[in-house]
Amino acid sequence: MEGRIYLDHAAAMPVHPGVARFARRFPESFAGNPSTIYREGLFAQEALAEAREKVAALIGAGDPASIIFTSGATESNNIAIRGAALRNKKTGKMVVTSTIEHISVLNPAKDLQKSGFTFTQVPVDRFGVIDLDALGAAVTPETVVTSVHYANNEIGTVQPIREVAEIVHDRGGFLHADATDAAGRIPINVGRDGIDLLTLSGNQLGGPDGVGALYIRPGVRVQPVLVGGGQERGLRPGTENVFGIACMGEAARLAGEEMPEESPRLVAIRDRLIAGITGIEEAFLTGHPAERLPHHASFRFSRIEGESIQLAMNALGIAVATGSACTSRTLEASHVLLAIGLAHDEAHGSMVATLGRRNSLDEVPRVVNAARETVKRLRAITPL
Repeated sequence: MEGRIYLDHAAAMPVHPGVARFARRFPESFAGNPSTIYREGLFAQEALAEAREKVAALIGAGDPASIIFTSGATESNNIAIRGAALRNKKTGKMVVTSTIEHISVLNPAKDLQKSGFTFTQVPVDRFGVIDLDALGAAVTPETVVTSVHYANNEIGTVQPIREVAEIVHDRGGFLHADATDAAGRIPINVGRDGIDLLTLSGNQLGGPDGVGALYIRPGVRVQPVLVGGGQERGLRPGTENVFGIACMGEAARLAGEEMPEESPRLVAIRDRLIAGITGIEEAFLTGHPAERLPHHASFRFSRIEGESIQLAMNALGIAVATGSACTSRTLEASHVLLAIGLAHDEAHGSMVATLGRRNSLDEVPRVVNAARETVKRLRAITPL
């Protein structure tokens, strides 16, 4: 029996072997609290400082102190959007996002409406690229925070983030970018890109689950979402997850080191996969055909359901996604696919394949054949 093929790295990445080796530097007896000043505490402080430097280097942040560590991307997004909006509400009470942001961005923005904020969503084109003219009309001097994905997790489209930053800064606001899926795959430089707040996930870099980071440009004022102690500049109270943070730092270092070779390798696999699957009858690529993440291939199939595709592919030994893992338990059509102009029945027939270091070109024929077999069989029995 052939081994399984894992193609859902946007949902969860295996821990990088180098991170696993790095983790062994922590003795079993390690119990240092970085808020203490004895030897074990100083060791923990050094581990955090080292991780901060590594994460800062990955995104071109000159000051490691601009990095705070969190429990993951969702918490980072909440601190960025809610924290910046509430701390700076005297300058305005408006928040803007694109229509295809992750729910961990959209829901905090919606929740701010309870505090008197206005929330506006800017449309995207059929490839998922934000409408810059509409953004320019939506963002005003009253807009405190604008949040635009660096790249979308469901369709892989990379946004024109520098142009977005120019529009936002011309109106005096802050730009937040969720770079969960982009970091480590494409070069990011927060200074060059004009980003004020940037979200990262440890797992999406090849580190452990349950740890993330938020870049906050020096001078940007943010209010804590949780209150407690003074850890992480008072913005993320609670004893730091030293082990997880240290491993995230090493994952960031390895991602930056390997990206020049790994991303082109993934592009070759991605493009072969896209060519094969779009050759299936009534199979269509979703997202931008060129401006997309190197590891990301997303499709829609007419007259079949995405969950059926996922289950059938799983039975053939291949793990794929159908939309975002964070909304996969709902029966609603993806808001991302609806936002790019698909009808509800079209949006239900999606399949997303995201690649990682263990995937190879040799796997492509098997994946394409499995998709072709799946589509043919499901269409033969579908009532659609």
